[in-house]
Amino acid sequence: MAFFSFSRQVLPIYDQKSRIKLGILAGAILIAAATVVYTNILVKRLSEREQQQIDLYAKAQRFIINSEVDSNTNFVFEEIINANTTIPIIFTDGDANILGTRNVDIPKNVSEKAALNFLRREIAVMKLQHPPIVVELGAGLRNYIYYKDSQLLTQLRTYPLVQLAVITCLGVMAYFSFSYSRRAEQNRVWVGLAKETAHQLGTPLSSLMAWHTYLKDSEKWQNEPIVDELGKDVRRLEIITERFSNIGSVPVLKDENILQATKNAIAYLQSRVSKKVIFEIKTDLPTDTPAQINVPLFDWVIENICKNAVDAMDGKGSITLHLRRATKGKQLIALDITDTGKGIPKSKIETVFLPGFTTKKRGWG
Repeated sequence: MAFFSFSRQVLPIYDQKSRIKLGILAGAILIAAATVVYTNILVKRLSEREQQQIDLYAKAQRFIINSEVDSNTNFVFEEIINANTTIPIIFTDGDANILGTRNVDIPKNVSEKAALNFLRREIAVMKLQHPPIVVELGAGLRNYIYYKDSQLLTQLRTYPLVQLAVITCLGVMAYFSFSYSRRAEQNRVWVGLAKETAHQLGTPLSSLMAWHTYLKDSEKWQNEPIVDELGKDVRRLEIITERFSNIGSVPVLKDENILQATKNAIAYLQSRVSKKVIFEIKTDLPTDTPAQINVPLFDWVIENICKNAVDAMDGKGSITLHLRRATKGKQLIALDITDTGKGIPKSKIETVFLPGFTTKKRGWG
């Protein structure tokens, strides 16, 4: 069971659009990968530099502890110890007693116990990032230097993610903005073409109406069935012209007998398709059920769906139209159209409703 059925290849334009989208996606992935790789290189270099800085810091601590106070120790203290203004450090003894800190933001206005607990939590975090540096004091005594990445290095690690998130958001916004503007432009083109088509049909249609009136009033052609069929076709052309002229306008809806409107649409179509195609109309509604529809547009929809179904069935099979109450709203009426064709390939599900889609080598979809 299927609403539409197709058997041939989609228009090349949609295949080309899919390839373009894949190409853009691949390019975006390459840019993202290059950004992440380059940032990781910078992070690695900065991490190595901080490692060297902390090693120098540990050596300076050993020198100061094992040396007497003089101009050299003052130089080391000022130029190396105090020069570290970015890397958070906690200095402890061998019994895990905290001896000092540097570049660690201890919460203000807290008790000594709370500050101590905060520093112990910081030490636990530092252990996860880097093993402590041991400062040998001699006689089996040791101090430990715990440290973690600087704020700059931490920010640099998260920078690619933030950058990619921002680029993704901008890309999505640009895509939807471009798609909307392009769709609006396409719609204006379709509306212009439709109204121009309706205008162009006006002149030959007026001529055909005149010929039909002439033949109908002529004694020679008065009883000929061809005149009645010509009248039906002229009326059909009037409806088609009205359809095209109404494109881009808000359709006027009127209460119509939905069952009768469906029968009228099928009656015209049934005499113009293969005799091997059987049409069947089913209804779960009372025969006088009204519905708000625009008859020319309603006929147009029925005609297009059924013609697609006939093509899919190769001119042989059955088409069933089922009128019923919609499940989501008791005031709504649903029209299910099924055929015995091959159905829609899964690969074409997303493109069957795009303007101009067709599986025919020539023609319109």
